[in-house]
Amino acid sequence: MRKNFGAKPLTYPQPVLIIASYDEAGVPDAMNAAWGGISEANEISMCLSAGHKTVKNILGRKAFTVSMADAAHVEACDYVGIESANKVPDKLAKAGFTTTKSERVDAPIINELAICLECKLISYDPETCRMVGEIVNVSVDESAMTDGKVDVAKAAPITFDPFNNAYHVIGEKVGNAFSDGKKLK
Repeated sequence: MRKNFGAKPLTYPQPVLIIASYDEAGVPDAMNAAWGGISEANEISMCLSAGHKTVKNILGRKAFTVSMADAAHVEACDYVGIESANKVPDKLAKAGFTTTKSERVDAPIINELAICLECKLISYDPETCRMVGEIVNVSVDESAMTDGKVDVAKAAPITFDPFNNAYHVIGEKVGNAFSDGKKLK
């Protein structure tokens, strides 16, 4: 038997994305968002409401970064999602995050989060809240790599569980993409 939940945004996985930008004075800011993902080979799309300071910053600077939240920084990543930079302008620092300016876009990279997409703004629709960015680079801290490859266990990205308002770490390998299905051909 199945239980119906109605028309709601309930899917697995929902990545925990930390979107960072600079404001008009060059102060770094970040927010947490789970409604986003790759929409083209070099694009990311996210649902971000217009009232966020981060959205205003991105519209002004035309650039942003998207870092993958990780298990080691759950509290800080959650904090930047539940606190508004409209009320607490130094919330990134209060979270304990430090930043380095991206060499490719006018946006900060959060040093403590290992995986980062550096993006240029393509479009934003305030009615649908859909923001699209061109991915110009993906950088990964060497601490999350093994033998030159990203190690998901070291990166320890987290996913949002919308059914239970919880975060879970991603990591267990269960198969090989573009390979295991060949057994059924």
